[in-house]
Amino acid sequence: MTGTAPPATDPRLTDVEQAMLDGAHGPAVAMAMRLVVALARVRGASRLIEVSAAHIDSCLYHGRAGLDFATRLVELGGTVRIPTTLNVGSLDLLHPAMVLRRTPAEQEVATQGRALMDAYVALGCRPTWTCAPYQVDARPGLGEHIAWAESNAIVFANSVLGARTDRYGDFLDICAAVTGRAPLAGLHLSENRRGDLIIDCSGLPERVLDSDLAYPLLGYVTGLRCGSGNPVLLGLPPDTSEDRLKALGAAAASSGGVALFHAVGVTPEAPTLAAALQGRDDGDVERVVLTTADLAAARRELSTAGGDHLDAISLGTPHASLAEIRALAEGVQGGAPLRAGVPFYLSTGRSVLEQARAAGHVEVLEDAGITFVVDTCTYVTSILDPGTRVVMTTSGKWAHYAPANLGIDVVLGSLQECLASARAGKVVLDDALFG
Repeated sequence: MTGTAPPATDPRLTDVEQAMLDGAHGPAVAMAMRLVVALARVRGASRLIEVSAAHIDSCLYHGRAGLDFATRLVELGGTVRIPTTLNVGSLDLLHPAMVLRRTPAEQEVATQGRALMDAYVALGCRPTWTCAPYQVDARPGLGEHIAWAESNAIVFANSVLGARTDRYGDFLDICAAVTGRAPLAGLHLSENRRGDLIIDCSGLPERVLDSDLAYPLLGYVTGLRCGSGNPVLLGLPPDTSEDRLKALGAAAASSGGVALFHAVGVTPEAPTLAAALQGRDDGDVERVVLTTADLAAARRELSTAGGDHLDAISLGTPHASLAEIRALAEGVQGGAPLRAGVPFYLSTGRSVLEQARAAGHVEVLEDAGITFVVDTCTYVTSILDPGTRVVMTTSGKWAHYAPANLGIDVVLGSLQECLASARAGKVVLDDALFG
């Protein structure tokens, strides 16, 4: 019958993998391997592949099922067998008082979220608590097979580092870490990494591509146009920074399902357009030509607030890098004091925070009234004051998710606009960029 999927078949297992499945390596490994094999069957993978590292997204508390699953692995004696980092959790462990506990739901998240975080540490994972594991000391190399979860981490690993990970979500991520295996499917396969849509940025003015604001907007538009495909971006500057690529990928993974993008002349698998398309004639590939009007429209769509009212500013989604913290510190030192009535939050990872502290940036920013958030993020945890209605951010990802997650309105702006707004105590925008 046409239109039906082929029957699922079991992957071929090595003797070691079969022993894992049969329980020879303990009940936790057997439990994890059952899920890995089931995923391989669904994905049509002929075999499993060894992965060298994992990043766990399921340590963010969404309900009792996640805690029960992790606790069960601990009870069965489970431990990870490959280096494994942890995504953000549900509270800032260094500043626990920051997380609000007004309602029963918030109290549950704080209590059970801490228990979930503890369970993953008990499984042998590194307590990195960051959505940006690529900023930690161990980064996978070109072509290295890994099992990373969290959408921005996935797209960064595949695109910017050239490592290979498929989209791994809750439970599958820790199962890969416990077994050291993942299905040979999806973006682990070269043929599935071919670009399938050209996003032509070559007509954008240099002043636009010189602005940090362009990159979350490019990502947002790309995700909307591409869905879960592999876009190929033409015309980005060859020296486009990792932070700008991070912003682009995070937004594309939020507005769409992008897990891999190629930037010609920038990312490792795209030295040329032909390489990104794996030899396919670019005339046979759909091409979308972007204009400044497209970016201006994206900013209007992401900025749900009207007027100039401002309650707070939140930066660092994904977690801020050392370079981003340095830029903020320099911006703070270069002008008038920030208004005390507008809370200003900056989220980052613990390891980056310590680097920033050693460089003197933390003292500068805290003295200016900026609050550091670690281990979590302001759009997934109750940190903002309950009366907050309008928040400004530089992040396309934060702007995309926060209105639904927090019931607030958002303004997307550049770092310079956020600083100007923080000083004025109201939203200050410079729309000349897209004029």
